[in-house]
Amino acid sequence: MSTPLHALRPIFLAGVLLARAAGADVLPDNRADLFYSRYSGGGMDIQGYSALVREKFSDTFAAEASYFVDKVSGASIDALSSASVIKDERQQKSLTVNWVHGKTTYTVGFTESRERDYISYTPHFSLSQDMFGDLTTLTLGYSRTRDIVGENEGTAFAPNVVWLGHAESRAYDLGLSQILTRNLIAGITLDVITDDGYLANPYRQVRYRDPDPSGFALGSQAYPNTRTSTAVEGRLKYYLPYRAAASLIYRYYRDTWGIDGKTTEIDYTQPFSNLWILEGRVRYYSQGHANFYSDLFPYADYQNFEARDQELAAQTNTTIGAKATYAFLPDGWKLFKRGTATLDLSKITFKYKDFDDVPNFGSYPSSGVIGRYQFNATIYQVYMSMFF
Repeated sequence: MSTPLHALRPIFLAGVLLARAAGADVLPDNRADLFYSRYSGGGMDIQGYSALVREKFSDTFAAEASYFVDKVSGASIDALSSASVIKDERQQKSLTVNWVHGKTTYTVGFTESRERDYISYTPHFSLSQDMFGDLTTLTLGYSRTRDIVGENEGTAFAPNVVWLGHAESRAYDLGLSQILTRNLIAGITLDVITDDGYLANPYRQVRYRDPDPSGFALGSQAYPNTRTSTAVEGRLKYYLPYRAAASLIYRYYRDTWGIDGKTTEIDYTQPFSNLWILEGRVRYYSQGHANFYSDLFPYADYQNFEARDQELAAQTNTTIGAKATYAFLPDGWKLFKRGTATLDLSKITFKYKDFDDVPNFGSYPSSGVIGRYQFNATIYQVYMSMFF
């Protein structure tokens, strides 16, 4: 049995797709990006490769295309507890068009993502409006994702995919950014997502107590067919006198499955001469478990909805990261205006409050005492941008 890449991809990959937000009035320069990332931790190894090209056809119209591939191998702890082996690949293609009209930037795009047992299509639309002398920026966004969910009933090396159902997700975004003083910018964002359809993870199983010598047996998960999540994020960015900047970010998340999450992040940016930009960040995240989650149920079919997925467990994680950007063509070269190379390194510590460390099915100790699961992960990101 293999496990789907979409179900295991770490949180960090959501920010690795090289999406570029266009500001109102002025479109970004033409650019070409190459990107590589690697995540290692919790028994998982995920490598990602991406290429992006952006072309500005006029002062008001631009298009951007990207291609992303990530590959996963290994086995996470909840996959091992049900004897699952992980080996998969995802390919993602996206096209985005920007159009500026007066103080408004319109963005329309489409993304297609494919795995062996998962297919996803996402059209999206957003607009950004500058107001009040360009001191205030209002953004609105909408996307609709359609998924086809399958299960590999074969092995990682000899797949046999059975398609199980469909899922649909609608995302609504509202953002407001305000220049408060010469050095201080504040922003707030509201995100609402509604999910409907097959939302379960077909590769995860619940554990329940059993007189078997292992101490437990495995059963099928059962998820609700709907989910609505709401997140509010506030940001403050202060520009310091010596060309540096400090940021404070707080985000609160809540959904109808009973999960509530809180994120606090502090960032610091320091340029050196005109060649280097150094950045550091500290991020702390905590969440409670879903109301139908349990690490070990008392008996089979204990309740209508049951899940043992580590993503739905109560947990905390702490991230410490650093990034260095070097401008290796500050004066340009031939058709290129400038070029930059960036190295980004993050270290994440995951700690679970109600998810036991059961590495292999059948290894439950006779004492019934198992420690809570925790692990460290490392993320490397390297990318180069050429502006022309």
